[in-house]
Amino acid sequence: MKNHSAVSEFILLGLPIDPQIQTLLFVLFLVIYLLTMMGNLMMLLVIKADSHLHTPMYFFLGQLSFLDLCHSSVTVPKLLENLLSEKKTISVEGCLAQVFFVFATGGTESCLLAVMAYDRYVAISSPLLYGQIMNMQLCAGLVWGSWGLAFLDALINILVALNLNFCDGHNIHHFSCELPSLYPLSCSDISASFTALLCSSLVHFFGNFLLIFFSYVRIISTIRSISSTTGRSKAFSTCSSHLTAVSFFYGSGLLRYLMPNSGSTQELIFSLQYSVITPMLNPLIYSLKTRSEGSIRGRLMNKYGQIIR
Repeated sequence: MKNHSAVSEFILLGLPIDPQIQTLLFVLFLVIYLLTMMGNLMMLLVIKADSHLHTPMYFFLGQLSFLDLCHSSVTVPKLLENLLSEKKTISVEGCLAQVFFVFATGGTESCLLAVMAYDRYVAISSPLLYGQIMNMQLCAGLVWGSWGLAFLDALINILVALNLNFCDGHNIHHFSCELPSLYPLSCSDISASFTALLCSSLVHFFGNFLLIFFSYVRIISTIRSISSTTGRSKAFSTCSSHLTAVSFFYGSGLLRYLMPNSGSTQELIFSLQYSVITPMLNPLIYSLKTRSEGSIRGRLMNKYGQIIR
């Protein structure tokens, strides 16, 4: 990178520079990060310790908690460091590494949410065969496939981005490194990187979103065929927490990447939503809304819920 780039580091200017506001934001994001760590670690420990929760649904939920730990840890520590620092710099290599891991963890979560939608479809449409269809070999294969596809996608994008030359500026109007934020700073042709990003977004993220959409079309069709009102309510309630998590992740993520890269307040809010807020909320969403988790609700509500209050 030093042989091709006149710029060796970037300055992250996504958040206010007023010292008093920075101090308040540091305390706020530190609390959010600690809650994210505690909530997701507690979810993992409870699922591991309780044999009644050794089911495909909770296996995927444990993977989601682990992903939220990783995804939040990619951006928040650097955000906290910059809120206390005057320079707010990040090296070009460090910036590209952050781009890679944001892509990898976010892509894996996108795949995992699609897998969890399929799991809910099987549970509702074929409840008697659920244990045979969603066996642990298939569950493990789906999780490893999610990680593999996301890391391959991230690797392709970052290898293409390595050819970018940065010499027109070094101010990033964002709190973290994302590919769209780097394009205005490049003095080389960005068409190859932009094409790779566009293709991966269409195939990976929109592809997973379509899988989730069609899974819920089939789920709704199955629920409508249930004659009992109570049965329909119970079937739908098993999907409510997953739908909430999908709405938070895809809603803010799609809005962020569909918006022009201008460093606007709305853009930063959407980025904070899917990279900082959602990882904290997912344990609370599942501990509050999942109906078939007697022990998880009792333990997590008492511990994690009290922290939130």
